[in-house]
This record gives sequence, structure tokens and C-alpha cells, in this order.
Amino acid sequence: MSILIVDDSIDSQRLIKVFLKSGGYTDVHTAQSAAEAYRFLQEIGKDEAQPIDLILMDIVMPDVDGIEACRTMKTFDTAIDIPIIMVTAKTEKEELDLAFTAGAMDYITKPIEKTELLARVRSALRLKHEIDRRKARELELLEVTHQLAAANETLRQLSFRDGLTGVANRRHFDEQLTVELGRCLRDQDFLSLIMFDIDYFKYYNDYYGHLQGDDCLKKVAAAAEKALQRPGDVLARYGGEEFAIILPQTDSEGAIMMAERIKTNVSDLMIPHARSKCHRFVSISLGVGTMAPGVARTAEELIQLADQALYRAKELGRNQVIANEGI
Repeated sequence: MSILIVDDSIDSQRLIKVFLKSGGYTDVHTAQSAAEAYRFLQEIGKDEAQPIDLILMDIVMPDVDGIEACRTMKTFDTAIDIPIIMVTAKTEKEELDLAFTAGAMDYITKPIEKTELLARVRSALRLKHEIDRRKARELELLEVTHQLAAANETLRQLSFRDGLTGVANRRHFDEQLTVELGRCLRDQDFLSLIMFDIDYFKYYNDYYGHLQGDDCLKKVAAAAEKALQRPGDVLARYGGEEFAIILPQTDSEGAIMMAERIKTNVSDLMIPHARSKCHRFVSISLGVGTMAPGVARTAEELIQLADQALYRAKELGRNQVIANEGI
């Protein structure tokens, strides 16, 4: 344990060091003024600097007395938890009250007796040890808390994600659609929904196998996600080979443009589909439903608008976009 003696008297420093050494405390440093002690404490925060576990400080010193020095030291980050024992020939209650108010934890009267000095030093160092142990434990708990929060956030994110494609899952879609419907009604704004699925995907799975089918789903999801331009747009796997996209503050024209962009992105993948009845590559059919400002609809009604448009796109030959404003 490291101890700093702050005393302008060389004789007092030597006497205290002898007493401390007899008690087994050999790591002892000295300062002859408050200014010198300040510099010593400010060095503690630097690399490889020697930490201090206890300060023994004379109350009566030139320039800055021990009480004022104690008060200043307690403003240093490196000294806030270091116990300070005042060494004094003064035992007036007012003087001691000022010392304790300044941050001192104990005092020793002059002339110094070895037994009393060592007893108070041991007590102060036990306190410092407990403070250090408590702070280390608090840091450990803080780190565990941060790790737990990060793990919970990861789990929360995973609970909103489709395990295969990585886009939002049906649960998250349902929650977000409810939120956006409420915002749309409150702000009197447009809200559009795109529903799309892969044309003749069952035939694709039967011909190429389910592993290839999973890979196709992932590529289509990535192509659709690439088309999204705003953080508020939500792409979700609605079920099987069907996907849905929530487009806040988007009218029918804007949603149709988005749907066409997604359709092109998927077409550009040029994934062969030998069993498709509408295209030699994997293609998608898309339905757009839009809720206009001032037209109150439930989530089910908006989904039905988009689903009806999707059904119509399939009826008309697939691989196309159909819109249904439902006004």
C-alpha cells in the first residue's frame, strides 16, 4: 500500500516514515507543500504512475494549509477516494470540524505516537481497500449490465427478424402496420402497402429442391430490400414465398414506382426458373394498396386492398404490378 506524507517539516516526515516502516509500510512518498502534493496526485492518472492509498497531511503548512489542501485534493478525480488523515497539534473542535468538512476521514495529534499512528493507518487502509473492492465490483456489475442489455437488444432484434431471409418477420410487420396506421390517421397522410410473391414458387421448389428454394427466397428478399430508400420503409416476410412492404407517407403513384423498382431488381437477378409459366427467370407479382388521407381503415382492410391487387396481378398473367387505392 502506498502512502503520501504532506508536511513542510523534514523532521516530521522522517519520524512518520520510521514509524510506518516499523509497521511494514515501505512504499512511502513525501511532499513539502500542498502544491507539490497536487502535482504528485495529478501524475497518478498518467501511464505507469504510482497510485496512492492514503495521505497523511499536516494542518499547519505555509502558503496553503492542510484543510484547504484537503478540500482541493477532493476535487481531483485521482484523489476523491483516497483517505486523508490530518496530522495536527490543534485539537479545537472548530478546527477539526473544518478538516472533516473538507474531506478528511481522521486525525492524529502531535506529538505523534507510533501505536496510534499505525492503528489509524491500518484502519484507513482497510477503508481504502473496501472502497477499491466496491468500485471494482460496481465496474464488473456495470459491464455485466451492459453485456446483458446488448444481449437483450440482440434477442429483441432477432425476435423481429425472419430466420431465413433476415428481413422483418410477420410479427414485426403486424406491429409496425398498426403503428403506421395510427400515425397516418393522426397526420392525415398517405400510407401504402405492397404485397408480392414469387411466381410459381412451388414449381421452383419441386424442380430445384428446397435448399435452392431457400436460396431463391433470400436473393429475392435482398433485391427487394435494396430498392427501399427510407429507414421507415419496412420489408417483411409475410409467409412462405409472400412478402409485404409498408410505405409510410407514400401515395399510390409512389408505391407503384417502388413496386416496379422491386420487380426490376428481382428480374435483374436472372435466376433460372425452368418450370415458370410466365417467365424463364424467377419473377414476382405485386399488388399495391393505398390509404388516402382522411380515409380510416383497419390493418386488415389495407392488407385486403393490397392482397386483392396481388390476386388481380396473378389473374392477368403474373410478373406485373397492379394497384388498388380502394377509394
